Amino acid sequence: MAAASQRLVFKPADDRDELLRLLTLTLEGTLDAHSRRDLTTASAAEVALGQLDGEFPGYVGPREWWRIACLPDGEPVGFVIPSRNSYNAIIAYIGVVPAHRGHGYIDDILAEGTRILASQDVPRIRAATDVGNIPMAKAFARAGYAVTGRQVDMVWS
Repeated sequence: MAAASQRLVFKPADDRDELLRLLTLTLEGTLDAHSRRDLTTASAAEVALGQLDGEFPGYVGPREWWRIACLPDGEPVGFVIPSRNSYNAIIAYIGVVPAHRGHGYIDDILAEGTRILASQDVPRIRAATDVGNIPMAKAFARAGYAVTGRQVDMVWS
């Protein structure tokens, strides 16, 4: 597991408005196929609110695990939602705001989420990304995540 970040400071994601703002920002330029589809019929703010109030409550891990990543001056750069589903510890959601993409912060943020889950002595940690989200797939590989399967999700259009 990677060492703790020397570039970012992590704080609990306990401010709903701040998390919603960051979630909205991360949707700009997203490579997530489901989010991209949702953005064809709703604004980023609406999609973010739907995720925060619709998707995130389905995760059974404690909200105290959620983290916002900040520069040392306090400026937020992204966040991670380590959690659990019915089967495994998971990296449920992770994102970097567009203004801070391209600096490798995803590695620090993923490492923090992984550390939180590993501290729970879980047998495995799962994560998923779309095939087309090559930057995220590479981040998972750099962090030591192995590809253990593939899943096809279909949607009605």
